[in-house]
Amino acid sequence: MAREQAEIEQRNQQCLEAFVVRARRVAEHSLAGDWEKLVALIDPKIRVRFENGGIRIRHELPAEEVVESAAARIRPILLKTEDCFHMNTLKALGYACQELPRDAERVRAVRAEWKARVDPATPADAAYRVLVADRSTGEEHDLDAHRLALSWIYGDVVHHDAERRKEGDPFGLRDRFRAAVPLVAWTMVATIELLTYTEALWKDGVLHLRPEVFDAQVALKSTAWEESAQMFFAPVGTEPPSGATSSMPEGWLTVGKDTDLARLQSIVGGQLFDPTASAPTPSPTNGDSAAG
Repeated sequence: MAREQAEIEQRNQQCLEAFVVRARRVAEHSLAGDWEKLVALIDPKIRVRFENGGIRIRHELPAEEVVESAAARIRPILLKTEDCFHMNTLKALGYACQELPRDAERVRAVRAEWKARVDPATPADAAYRVLVADRSTGEEHDLDAHRLALSWIYGDVVHHDAERRKEGDPFGLRDRFRAAVPLVAWTMVATIELLTYTEALWKDGVLHLRPEVFDAQVALKSTAWEESAQMFFAPVGTEPPSGATSSMPEGWLTVGKDTDLARLQSIVGGQLFDPTASAPTPSPTNGDSAAG
C-alpha cells in the first residue's frame, strides 16, 4: 500500500511540476501582459451600427499571429497525452487536498468549469452556433462555437487535422478564428489562475514540488544578447573536440585580439561576424566552426 501511494505521489509531482513550467510559459505570453484585455477576450464585444437601412457588425480581435502563438503555448495543457494536461493537474491537486475540505471543494469547482469550457457535453452547451448556406448548391452547414474553435486550433494552427479542416471549411477562416479567441483566452486565464493557486499550495507546504520549477527560465525576454566566449577555427576535416571541456585537438587556432578578422571572415564565408562590427569582440559560437 505504501509503495502504491508513493507511486501516486511521484506521478502527481511529475504532473504538477510539468504544469507549473508550462503554465509559467503561458503567463509570459504577450496577451497576458494586459490582464484586463485578456479577460475581456473571453467574451469579446461587437460593435453594431446602422447604415443605409442595414446593420453592420464590427469585430476587433488581436492579430491572428499573436493568438496563434498563445494557442501553441496552451496546447499541451489541452492534450490528454501530456504530463501537464489540465485534468491530470486537477486530479493531482484533488489528491493533495483531500484532507482540506475547502481546497478540495475549490478544486472540484475548477474541474467542473474546465470541463464545461474546454469539453462541453453537447453542442447546445457551447457559446453559440453558426449556420451557413450555399444558395447556389442549397448545401447547409451548422456548427457550434466550440467545434469551430477546435477547427482553427487543430486544423489551421497547431496541426493540419484533415477532419477538423473539412468540418470548419464551410464557415471560413474568420469564423473559425473568431470562435477560437474566447477559448484560447479563457484557457490562458484559467491556466494562470491555477498556477497561482498551485504556487500558494506549494508555499503552504501542501505540495512538495522542486523549487526550481518556479524559478527556471521558461521564455526569452530578449532575442538579442552578448556573452563572453572563446573562438577557434580550423580547416575542414580537422578532428573536432571530443567534449565541451576537453582540450582542442591539434590544428585548431584561437581567435584573439591579434587575429586578422577580415581575413578570417573571408575564409569562413562571412558567417560568423557582423561586417559592421568594429571590435575584436567575436559573436559567440559553439566552438566548432570550420573553415576550408
